[in-house]
Amino acid sequence: MRDRLGRSFGWLWGAYAVSAYGTGFGFGAFPVLAVLVLDAGPGRVALLAAAGRAVGALLAVPLGPWVEFRRKRPVMVAADLVRCGALLSVPLAYGFGVLSFGQLLLVSVVTAAADISFRAASGAYLKWLVPPDGLLLANSRFEATTWSATVLGPPLGGAAIGVLGPVTTVLADAVSYLLSALGLRAIGGTEPEPVRGAKVLRTAEILAGWRHLLAEPALRPLFLNTLAVNGLVMATEPLLAVLLLGRLGYAPWEYGLAFAVPCLGGLLGARLARPLARRFGAGRVLRVTGVLRVCWPVGLVLVGPGAAGLALVMVVECGLITCCGIFNPLLATRRIDLTLRHLVARVLAAWTVSTSTAIAALTAAWGLLATWTGPRTALGLAGLLMLATPVLLRRGRARDRDRVRDEAVAAEG
Repeated sequence: MRDRLGRSFGWLWGAYAVSAYGTGFGFGAFPVLAVLVLDAGPGRVALLAAAGRAVGALLAVPLGPWVEFRRKRPVMVAADLVRCGALLSVPLAYGFGVLSFGQLLLVSVVTAAADISFRAASGAYLKWLVPPDGLLLANSRFEATTWSATVLGPPLGGAAIGVLGPVTTVLADAVSYLLSALGLRAIGGTEPEPVRGAKVLRTAEILAGWRHLLAEPALRPLFLNTLAVNGLVMATEPLLAVLLLGRLGYAPWEYGLAFAVPCLGGLLGARLARPLARRFGAGRVLRVTGVLRVCWPVGLVLVGPGAAGLALVMVVECGLITCCGIFNPLLATRRIDLTLRHLVARVLAAWTVSTSTAIAALTAAWGLLATWTGPRTALGLAGLLMLATPVLLRRGRARDRDRVRDEAVAAEG
């Protein structure tokens, strides 16, 4: 299978890896800057996380069809360069003593919109680049790379912040996007001519991705469940940063370590996804791990100071991340398999825009809740609500994979 994925996939994987390691190194950089440099409280930290995603998602709504009608690799390169430039502005502003909360918000918006464009283009490019029976292997490699980068990145980033200053990880993340762009350029080859679209985007083209997600019985429950779970998980991230870094007095390296060590579970999960799918069936594994992943976060309400608190965070995150490591590549493969090639970019853009919007809305709501009740109470409520999300995973009537591929051939022929 390694040879069947080919040299071009190797360059794509390498570009993904370098940006993933940069992102891992810069994990939580903006909340850290907001708390340690700008002295922001839970409300402002949550606003930073929410507004960037919300406005970025709004700007990205027309990007799905725009990406669909263009060659995907140049879009990915451009998105990397935009993210690089936006992030570079942060250490420059810090160096001149003019870094502000408003600038962090603006950079969050720009990087969020560029990230959605990249995800839409990369999924469509992957479906063209890799044979259908190699998609799960490719997605498992991406997932394993993400978690291995998160294992190494946050503690190294936390140590770098302590030694070299709070913007070090932002600079490293910016450079990683530049290296990713160079890796994508090295792939070479010629993509097929993209689907021709109207010069002026029509509403039907913009909404095509959402129509497919809501009409496809096998994708709709996964889509709705992902919105709820990802929104609630990410809504707790800034609150946990405030609780650990502020009220409980964790050092930045301890904060990074609390999330890095559990990511070994994600690496294990990514390696288990394919053998488990072969033995028990991808659909069954998706449903089971979709339920198991939400059983852990409620435990964060018990976190306290010192080594015991650090160990509790690691156990909770390890359980959650191991399940996600299995669930995510299976979900990514199922999503691409059940989408016609000429709709992939729009479906992925719609998925990412929706997820970002849900995360933004819930992050803002939980920021307000934490301001009124405290971060610990807000974390506990999020954990309790997550326990109810498996009802959204009710089994749908799956479309036959061969039928989808036949439709794709007909539509693209």
